Amino acid sequence: MESVPLTGQNETSIVNQIFESRFISRDLSWLQFNYRVLDQAKHIDRSIFDRLKFLAITASNLDEFCTIRLGSLYNYLDYGKERFDYSGLRETPFREYLLSEIHKFVDEQHDYFIKKLKPLFEKNNFKISTYPSLSKEDQDRVDQYFQRTIYPMLTPMLFDNYHTFPVLKNNRLLFGVVTVAPQDVNNQLRVSFIQVPSNIPRFYEILSFDNVLQFVPVEEIIRNNIHHLFRNVEIKSINLFRINRNGDFTLEESEDIESNFLEELKRKLQTRRSGRVVRMDIQENPDPWLIRLLKIQWDLDDLNIFKIPGDGMIDYAGLNQVVGHPEFKSKRLQLPPQVKPVSFPELGTRDLFEVLKERDILMHHPYNSMEPVLELLEKAGDDPFVLSIKITIYRLAKGDSRVSAALLKAAENGKHVSVLFEVKARFDEENNIREAKKLQQAGCFVIYGVSSLKTHTKLLLIVRNEPDRVYRYVHLSSGNYNETTSRFYTDVGILSTNDSYANDVSEFFNVITGHSHPTTYKNLITSPRDMRNQLMYLVRCEAENARNGKTAGIIIKLNSIQDNDFINCLYEASIAGVSIKLIVRGMCCLRPGRKGLSENIEVVSVVGEYLEHSRIYYFHNDGAPKVYVGSADAMVRSFDRRIESLFRLESDMLRKQAMNILRYNLKDNVNSYVMCEDGTYKIKELNGEPPFNIHKEFYKVTKEIFQDVKLF
Repeated sequence: MESVPLTGQNETSIVNQIFESRFISRDLSWLQFNYRVLDQAKHIDRSIFDRLKFLAITASNLDEFCTIRLGSLYNYLDYGKERFDYSGLRETPFREYLLSEIHKFVDEQHDYFIKKLKPLFEKNNFKISTYPSLSKEDQDRVDQYFQRTIYPMLTPMLFDNYHTFPVLKNNRLLFGVVTVAPQDVNNQLRVSFIQVPSNIPRFYEILSFDNVLQFVPVEEIIRNNIHHLFRNVEIKSINLFRINRNGDFTLEESEDIESNFLEELKRKLQTRRSGRVVRMDIQENPDPWLIRLLKIQWDLDDLNIFKIPGDGMIDYAGLNQVVGHPEFKSKRLQLPPQVKPVSFPELGTRDLFEVLKERDILMHHPYNSMEPVLELLEKAGDDPFVLSIKITIYRLAKGDSRVSAALLKAAENGKHVSVLFEVKARFDEENNIREAKKLQQAGCFVIYGVSSLKTHTKLLLIVRNEPDRVYRYVHLSSGNYNETTSRFYTDVGILSTNDSYANDVSEFFNVITGHSHPTTYKNLITSPRDMRNQLMYLVRCEAENARNGKTAGIIIKLNSIQDNDFINCLYEASIAGVSIKLIVRGMCCLRPGRKGLSENIEVVSVVGEYLEHSRIYYFHNDGAPKVYVGSADAMVRSFDRRIESLFRLESDMLRKQAMNILRYNLKDNVNSYVMCEDGTYKIKELNGEPPFNIHKEFYKVTKEIFQDVKLF
């Protein structure tokens, strides 16, 4: 695949400028994260199907990155606005450098797929077959499939002097067919575009006589039958391509939230489908005439265009059909059975309502099942003593969500049900609107977000009038109320009847559903009000302890760290002598290990079978640790543009459980990568230690293991 050189500043000077900055580029750091995901596809101890799964994840990750982050950059470029990246680069040289780096990543994707993964297919009883490689009998079968199923769905869209350029859909396989009419004396070239329907499988499946499962790409079938759509004209070229459009938009809320807000959101979703093109994948050796046409039409240059080698694939996310095929179920990773929470060993034998009157329960997913939360909601829907349910929802399981079903049942049974449904959850907007309307029609009180803020916090409050008194059952979590993702995402949540939590959560719901402005919470830190300030205060307390000769330490586990003020505060604490350990799964704009700035800061990233999603903030506090768990990353959007919450763990047992999660994450030497000063990552070395894989070890945690946990 051809490399794309930088056209502006010398690449060496750009790299030097990037390294000199005290912050690391958010976008370049994200690319480093996707390299770590791609690295999972290179683990030879995994089955070919699990390796293909990770390759598919890198493809869908890159689609979202280009749609949102590259799209955001083009918001500045297209409207002539000035933008400085964290690296210090202006918008134009940064675009060139970023796209060049994306090209390098895409090259590595294709190279590894072609050279390392493809040769393993037939050894595992499957192959991805080209049309010419099929037997005559199998060609007849796919041709019949084309005629009966695909052909009636295809619509060629001509572009010429009499037809406007069609709006081609985002993330869809597309054909650009260049033709000329035999009767045209000028031999004028014309192009027709064909969108491959998204509701047909990516591959047509054929079981061969030798029990090898053949996957025939739908684009192969269409390419070899496309002449049926162009009768009595000469086809000059057939070009397969795919586009990413700018999907980054800022939703400005209307005053009339009920009637206008949802309509505005729907209009914004439409613009996502027709936003400017920022990236185009096209199969190698495309028609030069078509390339020129698309460059002019979409204002692209060579940096935006990615030529896909013939042995590669456009959109590796399509491999999920292969990965998920029932034939290969036994060959994919089998998830171990979930274990009972250490703080709830009676799971399945005692009533949860009764246990929560005695103690708080901490659940660590996916090692602990989400079943207690679902059970609590479902029982509340039927329980005659339950008066009301309040919940915040960001993402639900697709299809038949048990959470949604429980809320519907509660409303039908006359409970007061309040649901803050965040319909701005990216790429889940349409599903959330549909579910929210269903709940509203059932009689639930539904709030569609708060002002222009995203409600990202995860809270549940159940009020139950029992014979002795009214109890409030609360759930606070870092993860979504989504039983599907809870099996693959690591999250931490607590169930409690503790009045201090219940008071805080009650107050918080009054804030987000009404017009309350509480002065303080006992255990909650919230945004956008004061989360940044409170976290920085806790960091500065550690710095002051270090200056006074006391043991001082900070350990934070989160998805991303990007907020300048918070990073600068960590730098100041490092200079003061505080030992700081950060466990950052994804993007990290903090530069560790720089002399005189961040010598006392270490950053590791854990990337493996599970997606690390929990956020835990630990402050040593001179031996009386303060530990917070919740939904918030250290990002500008989390501090300023989202409704977020972190909750302090009161119970000593739960606090030690959370501390052990941090200890295990730092001990892991199987899934861990160490961040270097230049923003790159290296695999953590064993250094003579036995392998320690947290995605296995957390299934074995007992109360005795964390009883005497110490982090500093």
